[in-house]
Amino acid sequence: QVILVESGGGSVQAGGSLRLSCGATGFTVSRLCMGWFRQISGKEREGVATIASGGETSYVDSVKGRFTISKDNSKNTLNLQMDSLEPEDTGVYYCAATEKYTWIPPTFRFSAATYDSWGRGTEVTVSS
Repeated sequence: QVILVESGGGSVQAGGSLRLSCGATGFTVSRLCMGWFRQISGKEREGVATIASGGETSYVDSVKGRFTISKDNSKNTLNLQMDSLEPEDTGVYYCAATEKYTWIPPTFRFSAATYDSWGRGTEVTVSS
């Protein structure tokens, strides 16, 4: 059984940084496509960053140059370094993974339906 547990959320002022981590059990992160999504109350879950098994990364335009997704294979974790945070980054951040694919076409990388395992989320609040 795949289990994902996020940590690292919190409250920061605009311009600050946070580092989210997602601990995984039941599979090896290095072999999988994984991603970070976020959800603001009342809105659909939005894909933020993804990473394929080969290390190829993708970012939604609003976070390019500010967020960095990575895997720590020694700890079997997925990370998201978030710098220059903006109030618009506020939301609940979810870690996601799929065992079905080792590479995902760009069209589907930010679709929640592509992923079949999810964490419970960690809350990020950025104040102005």
